[in-house]
Amino acid sequence: MKVAVMKVAVMGAGAVGCYFGGLLARAGHDVLFVGRKPHVDAINARGLILETTTFKDTVAARASVEAQAIDQPDLVLVCVKSGDTEAAGKALAGRLTPEATVLSLQNGVDNAERLSAILQRNVEPAIVYAGVEMAGPGHVKHHGRGELVVGASDSSTEILAALPAAGIPTKALDDIRPALWTKLVVNCAYNALSAIGVLPYGPMMRIEGAREVIASTVAECVDVAKAMGVALPDDILAITLALADSMPNQYSSTAQDISRGKPTEIDFLNGYIVRKGREYGVPTPTNLALRVATHLTEAGRAAAHDARPT
Repeated sequence: MKVAVMKVAVMGAGAVGCYFGGLLARAGHDVLFVGRKPHVDAINARGLILETTTFKDTVAARASVEAQAIDQPDLVLVCVKSGDTEAAGKALAGRLTPEATVLSLQNGVDNAERLSAILQRNVEPAIVYAGVEMAGPGHVKHHGRGELVVGASDSSTEILAALPAAGIPTKALDDIRPALWTKLVVNCAYNALSAIGVLPYGPMMRIEGAREVIASTVAECVDVAKAMGVALPDDILAITLALADSMPNQYSSTAQDISRGKPTEIDFLNGYIVRKGREYGVPTPTNLALRVATHLTEAGRAAAHDARPT
């Protein structure tokens, strides 16, 4: 089936946004990236460098630091950090047609709901399974995988045709909540440990006790999910542990954020489990420890930076 050319807006020109937006641009779609000035300037000057495990290409695309540049897109990929969800929603308000499809490609389980509340329209959650990082301004590097799982909707048929045609394996689920929670559990297990140790997943797993910490983290997440009425796979621990073998060289997004001096999403990952645990009376000491340790790592790095001679 021939896929029509779409106007695509990517809110958040970070690793995830640049990877999936870059593949769509490479497939011939009209893609506009909205992001920070260094990436915007690089993309406008010479295109987006898209370096994957199978090819390296420079893709022509447009970029802007202002959401006002968005003009009635067919598809919006919201890829901002969870802490910026409300700001992104307000920036998008009034810039979308009723027919536009909005996908939230964000960590956590409640971003689509938060966007929907602001935009007063349906926003579909999408789960990202891709190891990616920004290797420089306007340069995204892909380390492995690259699938999307989206919530089924009236518009998903067209999207499900466009995304795979661009090299993005995509699956739609009628009930995406268990899959969202599975991704949340994996993030809770890996993100903080990778950030605290400044290690990719493979070497991280070779540290004595790492598997036990992951197992405890997963068990707490399962207990909270059960209390909230979410059924997770029986083999959720095995699913979680398998990630290190599939992406041994990947640093977590939390580790990447800390290395760049950016705020992390830990309060929407382990912190979300802690908040919901308190709400439902479920103990979550391991997730609490990982959240606190990540904030300590952030604070320590910031203090060390401030103490450097100028």
